[in-house]
Amino acid sequence: MKRERYKSLRTLPREEPLGPGGPLCAGCGGLLALRLFHKALGGNAVFVNAAGCCTLLATYPFTPLRSSWIYTAMASAPAGAQGVRDALDILAEKGKLGAGDRKVVVLTGDGAAQDIGLQSTMAAIHRGLDFYYLCYDNEAYGNTGFQTSASTPYGSRTATCPIAPLSPRGNPAPRRDLFEIWRAQKPPYVATLSAAYPLDLAEKVFRASKFAGPKLFIALAPCPPGWDVDSEWAVELARLAVETGIWPLKEAVHGEVSHTFVPRRFKPVEQYLSLQGRFRHLFEPKRDDAAIALIQGAVDEYWKAARPGGGRAPGETP
Repeated sequence: MKRERYKSLRTLPREEPLGPGGPLCAGCGGLLALRLFHKALGGNAVFVNAAGCCTLLATYPFTPLRSSWIYTAMASAPAGAQGVRDALDILAEKGKLGAGDRKVVVLTGDGAAQDIGLQSTMAAIHRGLDFYYLCYDNEAYGNTGFQTSASTPYGSRTATCPIAPLSPRGNPAPRRDLFEIWRAQKPPYVATLSAAYPLDLAEKVFRASKFAGPKLFIALAPCPPGWDVDSEWAVELARLAVETGIWPLKEAVHGEVSHTFVPRRFKPVEQYLSLQGRFRHLFEPKRDDAAIALIQGAVDEYWKAARPGGGRAPGETP
């Protein structure tokens, strides 16, 4: 699909929805994704935050946010969004709301999106709630000590899947596919994001704004303490996830999937894995070729099934 609004970095909005001094970890990939998402969405928004890392952005009385913010329990953010949407619509009907379309956004980590809040999310999709749903996916329960979630990839070390004689490869299960779970409910728009590709991210937010109803965005969120990497590696890891094919950049408009960026030549997955402490056991003290081959094979199978398909030509800049 041809890009309509964001064709260069100069076209990104200059307004900053997040001020300095936020309390999140240095190098947080989720915070960077939220900042870019909010810039593209505009300031006229109400965020309904499921408990998670980003809850720290609104610790009363301090917050770097310049938008409205409501905090909920992990399971009930979509229900909270329904209440906010209804209230805004009623005020608009009574003429008590100023001009402009106020957007309602659920902000959640993968723990609430994949596990604790999935039930209420499915109900909101079924009702056709007009809302945005941004999941910053750091592939574990990051704010409580990096326990395994349904987003945790195969082979990752977590607090609940430590490297031990009974679990030498960490998490034994593949990650659950939240993109396909949503797509099966037939919402108008579903997409994956990477903060390393800001134009692709912003264009997807713009494209989704044309649709009423549920709209999902899943942003890979490198987590320096959980992934056991230095803070300055967050953007590079987000880029490598796309370049190795582990994190496909794609969207589904009314269920039709297209990839918005396909690398001209895929890098081997070990370039992505070997930089992270959570996968160090696959390389040290003895290299686990079978586990690495299993991860590479899953990526190869995905792209083999995805081609030929719609979307951008290989190597086209997102």
